[in-house]
Amino acid sequence: MCFLCFGSYFCYDTPGALADNFKGDSHLNTSQFALLYSIYSWPNVILCFIGGYLIDRYFGVRLGTIIYMTIVFIGAVVFAFGVYINQFWLMILGRFIFGIGGESLQVAVNNYVVLWFNGKELNMVFGLQLSFSRFGSTVNFWVMEPIYKWVATYYAGYEKLGVTLFIASLTCLGSLICGLILGWMDHRAEKMLNRQEAQAKDEPFRLIDIFNFKPVYWLVCVICVAYYLAIFPFIALGKMFFERKFDFMPQDANTVNSMVYLLSAALSPFFGILIDKTGRNVTWVILSIVTTIGSHFLLAFTFINPYVGVMSLGISYSLLASGLWPLIAMIVPENQLGTAYGISQAVQNMGLATVLILAGIIVDKYGYLMLEMFFLGCLFISLIAGVVIYIVDSANNGILNLSPSVREAYLNKSANRAEETANLLDHVDSSDQEEVDSRLTNQHSSQNAGIESSGDFPRDPAQAHSDRIRSRYISQLLPSTIPDRS
Repeated sequence: MCFLCFGSYFCYDTPGALADNFKGDSHLNTSQFALLYSIYSWPNVILCFIGGYLIDRYFGVRLGTIIYMTIVFIGAVVFAFGVYINQFWLMILGRFIFGIGGESLQVAVNNYVVLWFNGKELNMVFGLQLSFSRFGSTVNFWVMEPIYKWVATYYAGYEKLGVTLFIASLTCLGSLICGLILGWMDHRAEKMLNRQEAQAKDEPFRLIDIFNFKPVYWLVCVICVAYYLAIFPFIALGKMFFERKFDFMPQDANTVNSMVYLLSAALSPFFGILIDKTGRNVTWVILSIVTTIGSHFLLAFTFINPYVGVMSLGISYSLLASGLWPLIAMIVPENQLGTAYGISQAVQNMGLATVLILAGIIVDKYGYLMLEMFFLGCLFISLIAGVVIYIVDSANNGILNLSPSVREAYLNKSANRAEETANLLDHVDSSDQEEVDSRLTNQHSSQNAGIESSGDFPRDPAQAHSDRIRSRYISQLLPSTIPDRS
């Protein structure tokens, strides 16, 4: 499961690791280079949501994962071929295809995580899965420059860049193989655990259910958009930023740029365990946003060693991801998770698709300082959304920000109360019903007399049945003799 997204994340950042080579070999300016990232996000404005809906309604998580991983692999190969023949339109097409599968694949993996590990270890597994994904990006920044230099001994010009990307696309093939193995494992587990019979009892998801999503869910989506706008575009253009502001060599710039992903890969599982033990997801999310703001302040307005700001950024980023994504599983019913994760990925990609183009224009016209100011503005928006979530959740028993033990006790208490109510309604016999009906008639005789004298129509059968059920429950709670309140 962890290696499902390794190839996708590895190939996503190949342009970032070879930014100078794209400009030198393929003669791309900053705006064209940023478009390679932006075009990845455009299809996911819609298809991420559709991909999640298809998993919930038609494909299922196994088939959906294999389909989306196959699309990712095809997109990586087409992109590499476009670079190999130096056709910019084919590069864009390859990244577009790659994007169609990439984010929908992440939705499928999120479903897998909840399906297999829903419970006390959910945050840890989310962190571990994110760790392996980010490790793919980290390895990309480490190895692409050496691979490019090795290929340069056999090829020249843009062809050496294309061959380098063909080699990179093999990681997607490896992830596809992992998807096939995982599908077999899940199919075997479904038979052993009779999971299909349990799932058949759930009501099928309908598109109209989207309108019933809680406001807290949409606030989580705001954070998904605003926070990640200050992470992914920064990393995409980070290599050139470190070269220009801090006079780093290309390989050194790649190394410091990869620290965000490296720290995320190393720390996400531990942060997941921390949040599993302590709970307080909303508090951790707010803390990580504040720390990220401080990191960007250091990078924008000081000349302190950039490793300080980047390491702080990596720590806060991994903390946010470990605390934020499990929140959706706490808010949305399980049969709607694919669509919920798809929507959150879709709105995130809508922001990235727009901002990545805008980021390239800002750098070309105004420089990196203005770009950092833009990132800080996005982070303040995410901070406001986090604080509002905290306030709204506190007004509704604070279930999202409880410790695990208190949350479990609260949920068990609610479940027991619902079960007791159901048992009371199921075990009332006919004599009880006659007694309750008589008591209810005597208690409300004056009201009924008033209704009859007014000439109103009698109560419809459905309402009368509902009243009888309610009265059964009341009869188990009230004493047999109703005191005289006169």
